[in-house]
Amino acid sequence: MPKLNKNQLKAVQTTEGPVLIIAGPGSGKTYTLVERIFYLITEKKVEAENILVATFTEKAANELMTRVSNRLHEANISFNLNEMYLGTIHSICLRILEENREHTRLKKNFMLMDQFDQQYFLYQKLNDYLQIPNVEILVGERTSRWIKAENLLKWINKVSEEMLDVEQLKKSTEIQVQALGYCYERYQQQLKEENALDFSTIQLEAYKLLKEHPQITTELSEDLHYLMIDEYQDTNTIQEEIIFLLAGRKQNICVVGDDDQGLYRFRGATIRNILEFPNKFPKGVCTQLELSINYRSHPNIIQFYNQWMEQQNWNYKGKSFRYEKEIVPNEGKYPKSSTVLKVSGTEVLDSWYEEVYQFLKSLKEKGKLTDWNQVAFLFKSVKNSKVTGLANYLEEKNIPVYSPRSNMYFDREEVRLLIGAIIFLFPQFPEARKWNKNAHLDEWEMYDQCFSEFTSELRKPENERLLKWARKKAKQHYNLSENTDYAFAGLFYQLLQFDIFNRYLEQGTAGVRDSRQARNLSLFSQLLTKFEYLHRVSVFTPGKVDKILRTFFNQYLRFLINGGINEYEDDSEYAPSGCISFLTIHQSKGLEFPIVMVGSLESSPRKQYSNLDEELQENFYRKEPFEPLSRTKYYDFWRLYYTAFSRAQNLLVLSCLESKASGQGTRNIPSKSFIESYRPLKSWRDVAGIYDLEFEDVKEVNLKKEYSFTSHINIFETCAIQYKFYKDLEFAPVRQGATLFGTLVHQTIEDIHKAALKGEEEKITSDNVENWFESNYKNLIRKERVYLAPQTQIAALKQVNKYVDRQNNNWSHIKDAEVDVSLVKEDYVLKGTIDLVKGEDGSVDIIDFKSEKKPDLVKEQERIYHYKRQLEVYAHLVEERTGQKVNNMHLYYTGEENSSPYVTFNKDTKSIDKTINKFDKIVERIEEKDYRIEERPIKHCRNCDMRFYCDQKY
Repeated sequence: MPKLNKNQLKAVQTTEGPVLIIAGPGSGKTYTLVERIFYLITEKKVEAENILVATFTEKAANELMTRVSNRLHEANISFNLNEMYLGTIHSICLRILEENREHTRLKKNFMLMDQFDQQYFLYQKLNDYLQIPNVEILVGERTSRWIKAENLLKWINKVSEEMLDVEQLKKSTEIQVQALGYCYERYQQQLKEENALDFSTIQLEAYKLLKEHPQITTELSEDLHYLMIDEYQDTNTIQEEIIFLLAGRKQNICVVGDDDQGLYRFRGATIRNILEFPNKFPKGVCTQLELSINYRSHPNIIQFYNQWMEQQNWNYKGKSFRYEKEIVPNEGKYPKSSTVLKVSGTEVLDSWYEEVYQFLKSLKEKGKLTDWNQVAFLFKSVKNSKVTGLANYLEEKNIPVYSPRSNMYFDREEVRLLIGAIIFLFPQFPEARKWNKNAHLDEWEMYDQCFSEFTSELRKPENERLLKWARKKAKQHYNLSENTDYAFAGLFYQLLQFDIFNRYLEQGTAGVRDSRQARNLSLFSQLLTKFEYLHRVSVFTPGKVDKILRTFFNQYLRFLINGGINEYEDDSEYAPSGCISFLTIHQSKGLEFPIVMVGSLESSPRKQYSNLDEELQENFYRKEPFEPLSRTKYYDFWRLYYTAFSRAQNLLVLSCLESKASGQGTRNIPSKSFIESYRPLKSWRDVAGIYDLEFEDVKEVNLKKEYSFTSHINIFETCAIQYKFYKDLEFAPVRQGATLFGTLVHQTIEDIHKAALKGEEEKITSDNVENWFESNYKNLIRKERVYLAPQTQIAALKQVNKYVDRQNNNWSHIKDAEVDVSLVKEDYVLKGTIDLVKGEDGSVDIIDFKSEKKPDLVKEQERIYHYKRQLEVYAHLVEERTGQKVNNMHLYYTGEENSSPYVTFNKDTKSIDKTINKFDKIVERIEEKDYRIEERPIKHCRNCDMRFYCDQKY
């Protein structure tokens, strides 16, 4: 076992019963979790499916999986980690819901909404809520409909996260509370009607499932022998309830976290979960451990943030709201130079900008920085004008800044040119966007600027071809007399053929910085397809084009501009090479940087709760109030900056524009909250030995990516350029209904197999099959918003019925259906979904369904060979994962009417090895971003949205 310190070793080996691990910053928490999982697997002989590990982010889950798999690989231990319940609490709840969907309100193909989707959902249905008595007190009276939807969203999510009793809310004498109860009731009805989930109701539905179906809870808790919950200080009420339900009678719950880094109260997190955890059990039952040796930071930095916490008052009415702890440095030799200092300007903003620039330049010129990414600026927000001003100042001085959450998306040249281009292509735009003569929106000025920027580009000689094309299109759109065969997304892909846009696609995709412009175009394609999905727009029609323009620009795009869009962030490259990072403190959580510069020193603790918050907490929460509401603003403030200070490895810098209040609304900077810590610090110019410091390199994050034959290898082999755009850069293809037929057939056959696997063969009747088919179709069209012609529906149902008839009521051979199989390999995770596994005598056959007629086996040899390789990947997965022997592999053509629907291949180990070897080589090319092609696959081009681009480039 690698060297663990005493407390880390105890944390690894204490596996039975409840365990609380308070892990300070830089204390090797992830390393300890990796070793604990490794210990359970190797020493306790625990199977993967008996372990649940919940992390705060998907990135943390992926990193943990990668590190554990590498650890097992080093020890030459074969183990299928993907059987573990490993992910965020949300993703684990989603998995439990999908595995037991028939016991929930959810139907197949349910829609999962992110925060913008949820707010837009409420916005579109706002009239329903505005009819509820006294709702204006809840959502605001003199605010826009979009802000009303935002306010409603906040309160609705609070009801879900705190599991408030809706009937109690409706009976309240407080009219605001009563309105909330009725709003929430209506919202739940709408979710059910739309077969939809938001992030808060994922957990609520999982909790209901576990409470209402004790047999499911018992089965799960019997299977889950060990639970580990990371970042426990950031869990909320419902998450704690779910965790304890899943732990069952064993109660082998290990929670890990740091109460000093609890940052997510605004999302419903409660620090009480970690502070009260030991009290959940009889006295002395819970083992408490502290990881307090910091392996990250210089001792002076540790001393600084220890003092920051010690100088605050954590006691209230005789109770402390913090675990007493002292973080200590790892033993070793450290530079004598001061490693906590200040970089400040005075009175004039430019003096601060210049001082920061001079500080960075001096480190670079003295050869202390090997890469700009060793420096990270942390702010409360990166969206205010001071911060964006600093970013622009540094960029002008040739110091690149990576600031993906700075609301600069709509300031980017490539995005503004796209908006301008769309406006140019619709000459009716100025009139179409108005809904009355006096209407005016602030965003119109931005749209006009975008239009002006685009027309300036059009005047350039090199854009003559674009000008001719755009004029012709604009004329067509202005005099539209028949439906087009495209909407905004289709128009977007046509624009990519011109140099003004495709120049952004020619840059590399190797790093976040190099690919930013291409990724911004990709994000725009996603925004367009989402608009068309939400508003059921697939083409422009003469009667509706003006309304579509109005809705797109006055509502959808406007809300996105106001709400702000984050630019692309890569989990495996949190500090892109060649850039300094501008991050929010929340964003920086869990990260570390050699040099951390903390700004926002003008901040002060601010009240974060309203009268309604107080009313709900006092009278409707499931538990008595914990932290006193009047003190939470201080606790949250101290924890936030503690987290910021503790990100630094070699040098911590406090940075601000110093100024004294002079009336007229100005205030002291730094604020009084920081004075005690800030005042003793020396300016960087006065620190002897600063150039003697050695700065570490930013650590590389090695994350294993998932690859499947159909979603990755197939696309790459068809066209590597197509892979680059759709898979790597994540361009959104224009929605097509071509796969709806196949999905419908597949899903209905899956229902049949599920009934057979449950021993309910008697339910496989023509009436039930038709009901399953109709239900699947209804939910598919609701989700996909595309339709099949009546004759096509009849043909699809006929294929399903034909399949049932051929089985002659004999379903005994079915072992499993729709099996998600995955295998952690040395460099990546191999995944696949197998339609059907049947078997006898300990061996299995694999079947993959194709909803088409059986092709000519001679003329279509290439296609058959392609499918054979797909089956070989599945065979490899099954044998490696389960140890079962695969006999034969079959294609089953549901559209075949006359001859046998099967095409059968004998399993050939040498051929499988060859296929997997080819798979490995393609993954290697993908990871190296080698997207070269010898020639265009012309027969595939006509259905590819990138064809306009490729016509010009290849």
